[in-house]
Parts: sequence; structure tokens; C-alpha cells
Amino acid sequence: MTSILGISAFYHDSAAAIIKDGEIIAAAQEERFTRKKHDSSYPVNAIKFVLDYTELKINEIDHIVFYEKPFLKFERLLETYLAFAPKGFLQFSKAMPAWLKEKLFQKKLLFDHLKEQDASFNDESKINFSEHHLSHAASAFYPSPFEEAIILTADGVGEWATTTVAIGKGNKLQIKKEIHFPHSLGLLYSAFTYYTGFKVNSGEYKLMGLAPYGEAKYTKEIKDNLIDIKADGSFRINQKFFDYATGLRMTNEKFHKLFNQKPRDSKKDQITQFHMDIAASIQEVTEEVMINLASSLKKEFNIENLCLAGGVALNCVANGKILKNKIFNNIWIQPAAGDAGGSLGAALAFNYLELDKKRIISKPDGMKGSYLGPTYTQKEIEKELTELGAKFEVMEKNELIKKTAVDLSNENAVGWFQGRMEFGPRALGGRSILGDPRSPNMQKNLNLKVKYRESFRPFAPSILTDDVSKWFELKSESPYMLLVAKINNDKIFKMSETEEKLFGIDKLNIKRSEIPSVTHVDYSARIQTVSEETNPDYFMLINEFKEITGCPILVNTSFNVRGEPIVNTPKNAFDCFMGTELDKLVIGNCYLDKKKQLPRNKKDYIHKFELD
Repeated sequence: MTSILGISAFYHDSAAAIIKDGEIIAAAQEERFTRKKHDSSYPVNAIKFVLDYTELKINEIDHIVFYEKPFLKFERLLETYLAFAPKGFLQFSKAMPAWLKEKLFQKKLLFDHLKEQDASFNDESKINFSEHHLSHAASAFYPSPFEEAIILTADGVGEWATTTVAIGKGNKLQIKKEIHFPHSLGLLYSAFTYYTGFKVNSGEYKLMGLAPYGEAKYTKEIKDNLIDIKADGSFRINQKFFDYATGLRMTNEKFHKLFNQKPRDSKKDQITQFHMDIAASIQEVTEEVMINLASSLKKEFNIENLCLAGGVALNCVANGKILKNKIFNNIWIQPAAGDAGGSLGAALAFNYLELDKKRIISKPDGMKGSYLGPTYTQKEIEKELTELGAKFEVMEKNELIKKTAVDLSNENAVGWFQGRMEFGPRALGGRSILGDPRSPNMQKNLNLKVKYRESFRPFAPSILTDDVSKWFELKSESPYMLLVAKINNDKIFKMSETEEKLFGIDKLNIKRSEIPSVTHVDYSARIQTVSEETNPDYFMLINEFKEITGCPILVNTSFNVRGEPIVNTPKNAFDCFMGTELDKLVIGNCYLDKKKQLPRNKKDYIHKFELD
């Protein structure tokens, strides 16, 4: 049996994954253990977890693969500096000592870290390196249900590549085309993330959530000045408007003059209609690029299946448009599409491309619902809750499901902690906060009283797979919450003329459908389909809620507050429960009512985590 450990680290979203004979066994992000959002440090805790889960020591692992090649990255930094000199010399001189001291000698660095975790590990030849976008492409293709597919990856930047096209067939995968730094759709989107006052590398989904409140008024300015989009979707970015290549900042004065505004200061400046219109404009441009790329690739290679990965693949609105336009028969998106998923892709790429192993194709896919993280026994949960001074009842599963469904139907906000933790940025019913989608107040209450975040942020509906087409314009499954689709017309309440004229976020309070708390202002929703095979407990809960209310949908948002990584342990869950206005908490077979908890266990969660 061949075991391979994949590692991603040192940029953002460090993670570890283990595969055995091609089967994905365990994977987790370091942030879930350290409680530091997007933690980029060596993933000591994630590695320990995946090793413990598989009952292996580091010296028993056959191969260890890092997700990118440091030498190629160093080459890019040097060449970029020479191309843009003398601009950015200060950043360059700051970065060099770290590179010359350790990053360039990453094999030794990794070896030392691994040896620290297992003193008996002494075989440096086990450590290998994949390429960044090859890792992304492998993470998208190998777990997919397709024998053959086109693989499109797009993100900020890997070593040199920012966008790649590959063809996968059987156990083979070959990169056919690349767009190189500094021409990057991911960095263009991140520049607008920065410009609208959100954090680069974590606020991009806020920009996407803000876009439907605006009008795409600035699309022409963007296309005339910032990005040259070719008919086939390839593009070039005009560097005169950006400073990201030299590491100084994302945008410059020329960029600010183009839109007649300085970047928004999130500490001082409110979000205005201008920011909503800017968000709508860059979202429209991103969708155009992705649709053009997808269309031209389909024409060129004539393959019916598309796989997506890389940070841009988390743009579920663009993904939904590719699907809606029927460019491909089938689309599969890696749920851990960002750098964390690179750890898994690196291991898979080595297994098939270096070791030439026979590929196993699993249905519905090889990701096991993305439930690849830690799990806790009932005994462990009860012990931890007792030590924390929590007051709880232990119930038999059916009774617990019934009681929780009734709570949800009565507009209670419920923390739901069951089974293995999810791998990737989305909570999928393992570590989720749940609510009633029929409630007109649920979105606002969850945002402001539980998540402590901006009121405009949308929530996702979890829906039973068999019911999806009755509620949404979606015929396929969306198990990883990576597709956006419109709500069916018969479920929609049209806005009046007066309501249509309301300013941006004022539209938030209008009841737009039968499920207002998951209906975005443009009548769309980011959908998760739930099946009995991958998550039986969550399936049972939604089914029970349907029995009570006739609605086969729950509001699903990640179990955390703004700026906090998703909860990992029962203690994390209890702390979050006691630091927010959650009403109930369900962990394993334990049921907790907020009203019965001791006042001394209350937490101040509003100021606990740095804003994201």
C-alpha cells in the first residue's frame, strides 16, 4: 500500500492531506487547529492529524510532496524585480533575506520540520516538489467522476503561471497552455477587493456578495484600460495601473484617478453605491473572461467535461454562468479550490504522474463529500463539554433530529457539529450554523447577532438533492456550494417600483421569495445539494424540517464568527455558542439550550478575532 503525504505552506492556507493507493483518506487546514485565519505556517497540527487518522508515522510514509517549486518562484521574483527596477527595491530587499536563508532551501527546511515531528525520519529523498498549478489541476481532475476532462485553473499566481489549461485522461494529466505573471485574473480581482476596502486573499467573496447590489457601470473603463480580453478568453493586464508586481500595494494613483476615488478605508469609510457598482463591474468582467475561456476550450478540444480549481474557481457566480450557458455537459469543481487543496493535488499528481498508478474513479466523486477532517466520539464530546461546565442533554438520534428541526422551524439559530470536519472554505453540514430560510429576519440576525459581520453578506441554502430543480434553476447537483443559480419564478415575490428604486443595501430588508433569508438581491442563491450517502445526519435533519414545514431547505453558514476559522473541536463550538446569540447547540448526540447555560461561561466574541 502506497501512502503519500501532501503539504501546502508558507504562502496562505497551509494544509496537509494523505492518500493511500490513490484513495483520499484525510485532509485539513492548519488554521482550524491554530485558530489563526489563513494560517500560512508549516502545518504541524494538520500533518499530525492526518498521520494520527491513518495511524502512520512520518518515517512510515512512502512519499512526501510539497505543492510548489521554490526555485521557480524565486526565479519569478528576481526576473520581476529586474523588469520593474528600481520600483519595489525596498520590498525586494526585505524579501531576499528570508529567501536566501530558508525559502530557497525548502527541502532542508521541510526535512528539519518533519524530523522535529518524528525523530526517526531520516530519508530526505522521500521529499518531492510539484508545481503550483499542476497541484491545482490534479486536485480538480483526479477526484472528479470523469475519465476525460478539460481542467481550467486560475488564481493569483503560482510560480509563474496564473491561469492554466490541462487535459486529463485516465491517470494522465498534461498542461497545454499557461498565462503567466503579471497577467492574472485572480490578482485583478484582488486589486478590486483591496480598492473596495476588503482584505486581499480573504475578502474576495465579499466583493462577489456585494456585486448584485450594484450596476456594472464601470465595465467599459475596466476593459478599455485595465484588461485586454481576447476572443478566446486569454488576457493581458495593463501594469501601469497596478503595483502588485513589485509588492508595494495592489493599485496605484493612476488606478484611483481612473475611478476618481481613493481606496476605501474599512475603518473609516462606509460602503457606498460606488463600491457596489465597482464590485458589479469587476464581477461582470471576471464572468466574461471565464465564459470566453470555457467556450474557446470546448471548441478547441471538444471534450464534454470541465474541471475547475484555483482561487478563481471559488467564484461560484462565474461557475453558475458557465453551467447555465451549457458550454459543457458536466462541471466538477474542487471544494478546496484554493492553496489548501494544493496539498491534496500534490499528493495525487505524484501518485499518478510519477508512480503511474492505475486511477480509481469514484461516484459521485473521490472527495467523500469533503468531510475529510477530524471527528469526535460521543464519549470525547461528553467529556469535553463536562470539563467546560456545559449543561447538556444526551438524546437518541431520531429524537435529537426531531427536536432540532422543531427549533429551526421556530426561528432558532442552531450550531450544528456532526461527523468529520469539512476540508475547504465552506461548511457543508459538518460544522454549520443553521436557520429557517422562510424567516425574513434570519439573514440580518445571523449576520449581525451571530456572525458579527456586514449585513449584506448572503447565506447559502442546503437543499435535499431531489428537490433542487423544484426550487432553483439548477438541474445538476452542487454538493460543495460552488454554483449559484436563480430561484424559480413560482417561488419569487417581485419587487414593486418603489422597492426597485431603493438604495443598494436597503433592498436587503425586502421579502423577495418564499425563502427570503437565502435569496440574494438578484434572486440568486449559492446552493448546496445534500444527499443521504454523503451526510446522512444532515439529510435526516433537512428531511424532518421538510416534514414539519413543507420546505426542504435550511440556511447553512459556517460555524464561526467573522475573522475566526470554522470551529474544529467541541470546545471551539461551545465557545462560539457562548460568545454569540446562537439559541441551541447540537454536538454529536448532545443537545444544549443557551437559556440553561451558566452565566460564567459567557464569552466576549465580538472582539476576539481580527476582522477579516
